[in-house]
Amino acid sequence: MARIIVTCGRLCSGKTTYAKSLAKNLPAVHFSVDDLTLLLLGPYPGAILDEYVEKLEGYFFEKSIELAERGISSVIDIGLWTKAEREEVRKFYRERGAECELHYLRVPDGIWRERIEKRNAEIEAGLTEAYTVDENLLKKFESFFEEPSPNEVDVIVG
Repeated sequence: MARIIVTCGRLCSGKTTYAKSLAKNLPAVHFSVDDLTLLLLGPYPGAILDEYVEKLEGYFFEKSIELAERGISSVIDIGLWTKAEREEVRKFYRERGAECELHYLRVPDGIWRERIEKRNAEIEAGLTEAYTVDENLLKKFESFFEEPSPNEVDVIVG
């Protein structure tokens, strides 16, 4: 039976690494918001990023249903940073007669900060393409991230 898995976690929590590995092992199609927004908007998308993220997530959700109907699993690599977002995703699939699994990647604060520094250094050195997590983005993120309770997710990683 096809599975639809949606990741949840903070910036730099390892969602993409986890999603790619999971997609390879299932096997499943891997959908990544970051991959497409970087391709379409580049590393400095500005205020338009949120609009694109919302549109891409909607597209991924629809495509995952289409694929599941054909017996193909999907792993959707996004953040689901608020309880409301997680509830909306569950509702979306429930209304379409499908189930999804939410996998939360929990990372201790110290390791999380180290990962942010490492990622920013790799971006600066030209070793990877990703969004830089500067202080403004970090403050924005920390102002609205709501850690999921165990009953909101199906799998806790870490």
